[in-house]
Amino acid sequence: MAMTPVAIATEDQLSEAIVLRLIAEVPGEPRVMHRLGKRGSGYLSSKMDSWRQMAEHQVMVVLTDLDRANCLVEFRDKWLANQPPPPGMLFRVAVREVESWVLADHVAMRELIGAKSVLPAKPDELAEPKQVLLRLANGAHKTVREELRKTIDGNLSQGLGYNARLSAWVASSWSPQRAAERSPSLARARDRLREIVSVFGVT
Repeated sequence: MAMTPVAIATEDQLSEAIVLRLIAEVPGEPRVMHRLGKRGSGYLSSKMDSWRQMAEHQVMVVLTDLDRANCLVEFRDKWLANQPPPPGMLFRVAVREVESWVLADHVAMRELIGAKSVLPAKPDELAEPKQVLLRLANGAHKTVREELRKTIDGNLSQGLGYNARLSAWVASSWSPQRAAERSPSLARARDRLREIVSVFGVT
């Protein structure tokens, strides 16, 4: 199998870290040549024609969040303009936010926020995974807690170090294999990525 070129387009730094970690575990020699996006879901959606064109020449991974959309199928069809993605494109939607994938690795999460944390058994079913993660951060070491969360008018929101801290943790500690055991949407993304890379990398 030859080296497989890969481009990725994601909403933010944390999503990019997740995709890079998924690619790193794929057999063969996939190599990320372009890291694009990190400007929110609206930008990703507006550039779908570009992502399709890139998928003609390399594996193109696009990851976005379902957020508050009611129907995954309708959401996906809208992004893809009711057309099938090119063979080289992996378009995936984290249900409901990429934080559900983050929360799915209980071993690594407890290392980050404390061994006594009560973690969700089915993170894909959470309505607001990021808020769950922010609340769980209350039990973390002070440094981690202050990086991950802040309070504005009594409401929890992500702290200034949120993306940097979680991205570094994903790269060093988070396991896609462990997380996929609790997140069906992650398991599907992981399997499909392997399929696309294996086909695209054949010489």
